[in-house]
Amino acid sequence: MSSTLRQTVIKMRCADMRGESSLPALGNICFWHRSGNTNLPEEDGLFIGYGHVASPFPYRMQDMYTRELYESDVNAVVLENEHLKATFLPDWGGKLMSLFDKDGERELLYVNPVIRPCNLAIRNAWTSGGVEWNCGIFGHNVHTCERIFTAVTKLDDGTPVLRMYEFERIRRVVKQMDFFIPEGSKLMFARMRIINPLYDVTPMYWWSNIAVPETKGCRVIVNADASYVQENNISLVSIPEHDGFDGTRPCEIPNSMDHFYKVPERARKFEAQLGADGYGLVQTSTYMLRGRKLFAWGQGPGGDRWQEYLSEDGSEERYTEIQAGLASTQYECVPMPPKTTWEWLEAYGAMSADPETVHGNDWQAAKRDVALRLDKLITEERLEEMLDETRPMAKKTADKVIFGGSGWCALENLRREKKGEALIAPHLDFGKPCAEQEPWLSLMNDGTMGEHDPNDVPSSWMLQDEFIRMMEEAVNGKDSENWYTYLQLGAAYCAKGYASLQRAYECFEKSFSLKESPWAMYCLGIVAKICGNNAPAAEKMMAASVMAPHDESLAKEAMSMLNAAEMYGDVIELSKKIAPELLSVGRIRLYMIIANIKLGDLEYAEQVLWENGGLVVADIREGENIITNIYLDLEEAKAKRDGRDFDRNECDVPAIFDYRVSQRKKKKK
Repeated sequence: MSSTLRQTVIKMRCADMRGESSLPALGNICFWHRSGNTNLPEEDGLFIGYGHVASPFPYRMQDMYTRELYESDVNAVVLENEHLKATFLPDWGGKLMSLFDKDGERELLYVNPVIRPCNLAIRNAWTSGGVEWNCGIFGHNVHTCERIFTAVTKLDDGTPVLRMYEFERIRRVVKQMDFFIPEGSKLMFARMRIINPLYDVTPMYWWSNIAVPETKGCRVIVNADASYVQENNISLVSIPEHDGFDGTRPCEIPNSMDHFYKVPERARKFEAQLGADGYGLVQTSTYMLRGRKLFAWGQGPGGDRWQEYLSEDGSEERYTEIQAGLASTQYECVPMPPKTTWEWLEAYGAMSADPETVHGNDWQAAKRDVALRLDKLITEERLEEMLDETRPMAKKTADKVIFGGSGWCALENLRREKKGEALIAPHLDFGKPCAEQEPWLSLMNDGTMGEHDPNDVPSSWMLQDEFIRMMEEAVNGKDSENWYTYLQLGAAYCAKGYASLQRAYECFEKSFSLKESPWAMYCLGIVAKICGNNAPAAEKMMAASVMAPHDESLAKEAMSMLNAAEMYGDVIELSKKIAPELLSVGRIRLYMIIANIKLGDLEYAEQVLWENGGLVVADIREGENIITNIYLDLEEAKAKRDGRDFDRNECDVPAIFDYRVSQRKKKKK
């Protein structure tokens, strides 16, 4: 069978995304490892903490989804030959949903039967299962839950190639991914390119995240004898045995944990997860993709809850992730030189190894067995040759674009063209600017951002220095009395950091004085919050929410801030002023429960917590134990009221409320 590529539509049950947050994403992302504290030897030379950003700005958060699932039509592109069938989802960041081994008649990936976003990504929404390719900044990428450019091209021999690409606004780089399965090949190839068009060194991040079924007795085989783990800062431990368990056997890892394997510099780069019968997925790459990782949810109650939460209610399917990255760990970015393109080739396919060897006690023998079998599939030298051979294809314009992406690179290329600068990736068709880019086109071409209704949600935000300078010129010219331009300029200053905070505050004040808007009032609250003035911040956010009582994003942020400022009575007061339909939103109910516990109305708090079988918050964050803590707070308050002793550590938390991924299962007495 020759290699084929076809578009199709598949039926899946999906949650409703309901658009994006109405607010600029100016809240801080907190990373414990940003300080760079490690226990590592000096010769390891990792870039711990390098390249992390304070927020996802200028992107808006994708936090408006629900838990309900609906039968939906999902766009898909299928690559196929006689051995493999690969199914991609362009509308979900280009995710590889399925990789089916026709020879073994088995699925190689964990295929989530539903598309159910949860709060694990940079912009909140993320879906589990399949393979995603994360580029730019730390975490699940900014495009993971939106459509990216999708095109069709071919190799010199006519083999069809699926091309996916997009412009990342924070790093201002382009990610290009070319996928193909040649006739007769038992491997799918992913030819990756990151294009840095800037004259600056750019911190760069890439991890290919591969979800595979966690089956009884499965094991990860990787070309390493040690791994970096988050333990007493970042430490280096030996594998396979560590802390009483085997760090290569997902079913033995007690709680949620990352193992970043230390692959020797000159060792071949591969990782395989193999079941008890020795069968499973192998991933390998050319030299540049040096890092390898295992993520396991662990065997604790929080891991069980999260795996169900990300899939169908009642699902007992489990998965782990094997991953490959540019750096040794995900705690770091690596410096990418100016005006540079990085390229590498990845390969994915089925492997059948000797089960006694790969699951035996001789770790070195297990590694050798997989390495030898991988060489029979493809050698390291052949991978490098294929990378070189396909370079002309990667630089050619595609034959056809079948799905469009964002208009941001089209806008940037128009700016560059206007200034006589080189275009970004001219071989890629980025279409034309869209509605989100209209104010910025007006600013660039006419020196004004135009008229905007203060009741309308701002459609987009901007961080790029060239556009900040345009806004500065505009407020000293045509937009000297334009509330919208001052709002946008203030948000850009705020996102730039503490040194620009005073200028941000002045812009927000000016914006509000020119025309009152909930967005300027909210941003004034953000500045107060950053400065540690919780009560004034809460007051301003509450005022903003009252100005736009139907706005869900404002109500959630205001209630969160009021609780943080211990203004619990105002939470109740705000609940009477916002639109009644917002009172059914899970996160708003969550904040009301907290306030009622603090105010002593335990009966009402318990009623809301247990309503409809137990509180569910669609966008609960991975690692956010707020629902677990609320349950414990309520039980503790009830015990105190009743004169009973209470031990939080010994309390059994119902499964629906237990999100503690660091918690290990209790030993049976």
